Amino acid sequence: MNILLLGAEGRLGWELGASLAPLGRICHYGHEQADFTQPDLLEKLVRQTNPGLIVNAAAHTAVDQAESEPRKAEQINAEAPARLASLAKELSAWLIHYSTDYVFDGSNEGWYSEDDPAAPLNVYGRSKLAGDEAVISSGCRYLIFRVSWLFSDRGHSFPRAILEQAYQKEKFSVTNDQFGAPTGVELLSSATALALNQALVSDRNLSGLYNLAAAGETSWHGFAVYLVAKARKLGWELKARPETIRPAPAAAVAAKRPARRPANSRLSTARLNSVFGLRPPHWTYYVDRLLWLWTSIRNLSKHSPLICPDHHHYDIIQH
Repeated sequence: MNILLLGAEGRLGWELGASLAPLGRICHYGHEQADFTQPDLLEKLVRQTNPGLIVNAAAHTAVDQAESEPRKAEQINAEAPARLASLAKELSAWLIHYSTDYVFDGSNEGWYSEDDPAAPLNVYGRSKLAGDEAVISSGCRYLIFRVSWLFSDRGHSFPRAILEQAYQKEKFSVTNDQFGAPTGVELLSSATALALNQALVSDRNLSGLYNLAAAGETSWHGFAVYLVAKARKLGWELKARPETIRPAPAAAVAAKRPARRPANSRLSTARLNSVFGLRPPHWTYYVDRLLWLWTSIRNLSKHSPLICPDHHHYDIIQH
């Protein structure tokens, strides 16, 4: 089976390349080869590949930037997935697509299920919701995984930003009134492969929308405190300590950001467990793995593996 992997150079695409390899021949394409703002060229690429599986790991994820370029966000997050879904149906291929907690407004007191009504607060959330709806209504065979608070060891991420701050400063503040479950890309990629393998061989139609996030919950402040405490236990020489990371309301940084964020990003994975028997581990599991990896790099190279000069995407308040 030919597998067309789009967004292959991104954090998630990188992991999917490995996890999906046993299922077929993977054709990797990054944003330069697969331009989601050029639907005709995208369609040509799909037809040339003739895939049995299309994996869309590409998206316009710059949440604040999307507010000033809504047309581009719509093209990448809504129109391109709609075209991919149409082609998947025509070619009798499966489509894997990724959604976001930002389709919700965060007003729920509990955990969001797949059936809770969507009410996005920003352009990014609205464009992603439109993409979800286009895939669902296309009639193709699909798996949509709705994720939240994704992080990895590659590129900019919340853990990288926090540890850079902890290297440089004794004190800083992080928001404590937004809640979710930090989810490692390794969890997302491995769960995708396991669920897809079942969908390919099952006599039942397992197409559907599934929440996919780590178990448990925390705030951005709780996440930061855990990172710093764990890193210090592993021997990292940080200026900041867990008790010097101060909690602050999201309103303290909201005025500086064009896009509103949901306060509650907790996603129930009950459907994922019921259908596929997959029960994600607690969010600290993949955070620990990340820190062990970075500690190994640090010990071998004698230098910090962290390079993250730009922290404005995360809920860190500079002092």
